[in-house]
Amino acid sequence: MPKLGLTMKTGKVSKWFVAEGAAVKQGDDLFEVETDKITNKVESPADGVLFQIVVQPKQEVSVGAVLGILAQPGENIARVDGASDSPASSGSEAGAPKPEKTNAPAAGQPSGTSGIASPAARRLARELGIDLGCVTGTGPDGRIVEGDVRARHELVGKIRITPLAAAVAAKAGLDISTLTGTGESGKIVREDVDRVLHPEKFAAAAQSSRLSSGQPASADVPCSVPMEGMRKIIADNMMGSLQNSAQLTLVSEADVTACVDVINDFKSRNRRNKDFRLSMNDVLILAVSKALKKHPRMNATFDGATITRHAEVHMGVAVALPEGLMVPVLHNADRLGLLDIAKEARLLAGRARKGELTPDDMSGGTFTITNMAHSVVDFFTPILKPGETGILGVGRVVEKPVIRCGAIVARSMMGLSLTFDHRVEDGAPAAEFLKTLVEYLSEPALLLF
Repeated sequence: MPKLGLTMKTGKVSKWFVAEGAAVKQGDDLFEVETDKITNKVESPADGVLFQIVVQPKQEVSVGAVLGILAQPGENIARVDGASDSPASSGSEAGAPKPEKTNAPAAGQPSGTSGIASPAARRLARELGIDLGCVTGTGPDGRIVEGDVRARHELVGKIRITPLAAAVAAKAGLDISTLTGTGESGKIVREDVDRVLHPEKFAAAAQSSRLSSGQPASADVPCSVPMEGMRKIIADNMMGSLQNSAQLTLVSEADVTACVDVINDFKSRNRRNKDFRLSMNDVLILAVSKALKKHPRMNATFDGATITRHAEVHMGVAVALPEGLMVPVLHNADRLGLLDIAKEARLLAGRARKGELTPDDMSGGTFTITNMAHSVVDFFTPILKPGETGILGVGRVVEKPVIRCGAIVARSMMGLSLTFDHRVEDGAPAAEFLKTLVEYLSEPALLLF
């Protein structure tokens, strides 16, 4: 079990991407680890055969525990019974069950069977590129002989399949004779292979497509998606937050006309330089950081017994992904200038979308911003990140008629929703924090002081 962050002590294998007995290349996705914050894919450290899966999915073990055994084809090694919860580097076998000597399957041989093939059959399979794991043996005791390999080669030769689909199927050890082609004239395409390997994704995509098009979910086309991985982490955290805190939401509007003008002017002056990109979210991070320094009681965490008011602002910035919402943390945001905030926020969001966040990227937040400015939402009720005192929900920017100096003028207005833990802070101080934030956004020049 890899240590994916400084605070990580245990992890849970949420899934294995490679079946026991299958060949794997260095850098291939091997398994997925689920912590209390995120899920991370872990790559194979070397080429070989996944000889044994020691820790099954959903089983939580300590950092350093042995999860599986990677062997070389034909290597004679020990098999371990059950999960080993001792660090892999310790070399200790105290308390472990006695291993059973066995042979790892040779590359290309079927797992879960005797794996017996004649030398001639193995040689012919290599020459023809046939996976012995997909060959049915007709020799004595199921032994695979040359004729079985030739018969398989003739069958495969009659199947119409794209090179990419064939490569993906071969890597996954999938028998292409079991696939149904949806391409031209029944040709098997990449999507046909993925549909078999990841049926849950296609079912969820079909359901999402029906819902987005306004079609009700049909009883004839059921869709069941397991509550697991990132979705379960989010569900557990949100329910825990609501059940263990006294949440109250205050709403207000900010006139962000001046902010919009500054951002647009900055963009027009630096169109060719990507390092000078700015967004309203960057301005918000700066403004909220300044407001928190002025109202430090909002920059606090609560563990149920002790309120900790933090000297530094570690800003959580929500990032929407297809799988759900993630909140990487921009550490020491109060020490950064506007351009540094823009750069760091983009890097964090990019790592989130690529699935490259570490537990450290998700830890240590003292306040969170969640932005729905690209939707049709003006106000909403954000849910606190567990342990934090406040979260700011940001609505869209809308041009509205506003009375200024006795005249009706068009101004860019933004909805703000501040949820806070009433156990830690009272309504009046929270309202003062929101008032300061509105002032900063209405007069961005104040952010210079």
